[in-house]
Amino acid sequence: MQVGKNKLRVLVLGAGFGGLEIAATLSERIGDGLDLTLIDKNESFFFGYSKLDVMFWRQSAKSVKHSYRQINKPGVQFRQETITSIDPVSRRVTTQSGAYDTDVLVIALGADYNIGATPGLAEAGHEFYTFNGAEKVRDILPTFKKGHVIVGVCSFPFKCPPAPSETALLLHEYLVRQGVRKNCDISLVVPFELPIPPSYGTSKALLKAFRKKNISYIPDMMVGSIDAKRKVAELDDGREMPFDLFLGIPEHCVSGVVEQSGLVFDEWIPVNKHSMLTKFPNVYAIGDVASTGIPKSGSFAAGAARSAAEHIIAEYEGHDFTMGYDGTGSCYVEFGEGMVGRADVDFYTKSTATGIHRGVSTTLADEKRSIGERNKARWFGN
Repeated sequence: MQVGKNKLRVLVLGAGFGGLEIAATLSERIGDGLDLTLIDKNESFFFGYSKLDVMFWRQSAKSVKHSYRQINKPGVQFRQETITSIDPVSRRVTTQSGAYDTDVLVIALGADYNIGATPGLAEAGHEFYTFNGAEKVRDILPTFKKGHVIVGVCSFPFKCPPAPSETALLLHEYLVRQGVRKNCDISLVVPFELPIPPSYGTSKALLKAFRKKNISYIPDMMVGSIDAKRKVAELDDGREMPFDLFLGIPEHCVSGVVEQSGLVFDEWIPVNKHSMLTKFPNVYAIGDVASTGIPKSGSFAAGAARSAAEHIIAEYEGHDFTMGYDGTGSCYVEFGEGMVGRADVDFYTKSTATGIHRGVSTTLADEKRSIGERNKARWFGN
């Protein structure tokens, strides 16, 4: 793949953090030499963390969505289509509207959810990892006046490891605002000893917040099933926890079209952890759909996208690839009451992941908001 008279054809499947970041980077670096098509089945983008803002009545659903039709980047065109097949050998992709052939294929389709993998979750619980799910919980919360709420992880890995902790803290804040917190109990069930395993400092701050706000923290555990008739969550160790409202993080999986593509091994798409290249030439996988040994999180997906872009550019221009992904990223953590924490995490430098706690403050809340605004402006070109 060398520079020539023809434009570089790139097909990006999925327009989340990874897809938008790689499209923006290639547009900025290649410019008029790029012919990139970005495909997503959805009409608009939203930051994953904004689901909690909607769920707890902090922002409206309309205000957090950004139409893909607004994308205005050189060499980039968006198509709202549903992908029906992926052939990594020929780099041919079909949708309900037609077929695409490309020089470079980037799969950034994220993770789907298998609600049925946890018995009873669909019947007696509520997932909030989809936008629709978060909206349903939003509509239920005003009617919840008393009882036991469980925020429970049902499977691992899952997107955004801080999200269950954030949910418990923002739920506390919401119930206080409603004047019913004294009538409610909150329990948090997670598969880790610490809420943010790589960052002891951030975990310590979270555990302190849980104690202060009377949130029961149940570590090293997952919810294996739910008895819908009795409204009881059954933990992996056999314990039973009665509940009045169950907010669950469901099992994550690749989409059906990815599963059928021949790219998947051991549930996800294996890639070179520095270039994000799959075993197929000029086929990349970035973000939650890929198996890299790092968390499924927007920050890490964007970092992987930048490295994949650098590899594509190196191949296109015929020079050495020197900008491999370093396995670093930052996680912003909502503590409620306008306070946000940040953990800077490194998964590659040492044999075990390390994290630096940057504190909890309103300044970090402003920083999180500012970074979101900058990313949106850069990705959309406006």
